[in-house]
Amino acid sequence: MHKFLKNRIIETIKILGLPEVEPEIEIPKNEAFGDLSTPIAMEIAKKLKKPPRTIAQDIIQSINKSSFESVELAGPGFINFKFKNDFVFSELENLLKLGELFFTQNIGNGKKIQIEFVSANPTGPLHLGHGRGAALGAALANILKEAGYNVFTEYYINDAGKQVEILGLSVYIALQNLFGKNLEMPEECYKGEYINEIAKELYDLYGNSLQNKEFDEIADFLIDFSYKKMLNEIKKDLDDFGVNFDNWISERKLYHTGEVQRAILKLKELGFIYEKDGALWFHSTAFGDDKDRVIVKSDGTYTYFASDIAYHKNKIERGFDELINIWGADHHGYIQRVKAAVQALGMSDSQIKILLVQMVNLLREGKPVQMSKRAGTFVTLRELIDEIGADTTKFIFLTRRHDSHLEFDIEIAKKQSHENPVYYVQYAHARINSIFVKAQSEPERFSGELFNEDELRIIKKALIYPMIFELSVQMREPHRITFYLQELAALFHSYYHKYRVISENDELTETRLSLCKAIMFVLKHGLRMLGVKAPEKM
Repeated sequence: MHKFLKNRIIETIKILGLPEVEPEIEIPKNEAFGDLSTPIAMEIAKKLKKPPRTIAQDIIQSINKSSFESVELAGPGFINFKFKNDFVFSELENLLKLGELFFTQNIGNGKKIQIEFVSANPTGPLHLGHGRGAALGAALANILKEAGYNVFTEYYINDAGKQVEILGLSVYIALQNLFGKNLEMPEECYKGEYINEIAKELYDLYGNSLQNKEFDEIADFLIDFSYKKMLNEIKKDLDDFGVNFDNWISERKLYHTGEVQRAILKLKELGFIYEKDGALWFHSTAFGDDKDRVIVKSDGTYTYFASDIAYHKNKIERGFDELINIWGADHHGYIQRVKAAVQALGMSDSQIKILLVQMVNLLREGKPVQMSKRAGTFVTLRELIDEIGADTTKFIFLTRRHDSHLEFDIEIAKKQSHENPVYYVQYAHARINSIFVKAQSEPERFSGELFNEDELRIIKKALIYPMIFELSVQMREPHRITFYLQELAALFHSYYHKYRVISENDELTETRLSLCKAIMFVLKHGLRMLGVKAPEKM
């Protein structure tokens, strides 16, 4: 419906000779105001310096009203549209005929997008913030692919530098304690049970050959063994979470293949590297950063930013039209410097989008849960998946915008009621499927005259799904689909309790089955976009 309305508005603007503006379509907060609305008159008024209500009146007078029950002026210049029932029924007919193809939109036209997400240091298990980032990245990849983009997903493995060295040292100390020493774990080391698990595996595999060795003697071996062990565990957790990547790229490899050094040389050639106090600096203030950044310290060691630059140069050279990085909220300070590097290397600021994911506050019956048996300081994604399942975890992670704080109550997530959002949506799909099993037939036709006001409301709700999907794509916000599915499911459950779908009246039964079929298509597509199953029975 929104595309039809948009085209009608564009036609009218041309007829009136008004400035060409992409019409913004909105859903009125109060359904009494109409089905859809546009603030376009206010947008044009800024350009013409004319009263928006005057422009809105001109549009209302000139627009082709054949498909509208009413077209009305509201507030400072909004135009509200209510569609005729015949138009609504013709759209419903298209939805039933096309199924999920009704939602297909080629917005991307094959544009190449790389989404880098999770990218947790392989120094411990994934926590809930990583899981939320994983759910967001996977859902975003789904909706962009569906919208005609060429999407490539990637995990950047931070397997170089201080953090993996600390992992190796932590395992070394735990291992020596298995040999009967009583070494104290330094403050900066990792202290979770998983450290002891890795040490025990090394003890079982290599026994006394690792005893009485200084850390420096076996550091490379321990680091390599430990981070690969953690990385395999991360891959397993993500696989069980239903999140897969097209590629895993190693930070170590960027150093070993000389890409870090080549990236610095490239920036030097472009005039963005200078020397000061014995260190090499990147002139990031040239691109809006608040200060220039060190990339090689005075002692000759590289900063983390050096490999970040090399990695983004690697991305750019692979020919992506847009880069999307999904990071934890604690990486906020890195945004401007990375954007500066990307611009220095030839990409525009608009071609890189960085989404920050806020942490998750885990609750059990309203009380905070902070400790993990295995990680020591945080609850792991694995523990949550094992307790409530991947689908429930994923859906709840996507119930709020990525940069909003999320409270996740485990006990509510276990409930089989409207309090549990994923259960409520999946149950709507399963309930409709059970109706079709009982009916033993698929609807072949419907009679618009038999739809009551409640049914008309649900039909209109189903028909705005393509608009919600398009907004999710344009704004890079999968949570819009999650919100919408909850609203649609609530409408359906309320309808189901109020009306009988299968009755003695065959024509009425066919009509109501058609309504159910339309809802089923929407629920199935929406859940698929979120990476969540649409069960046939529950």
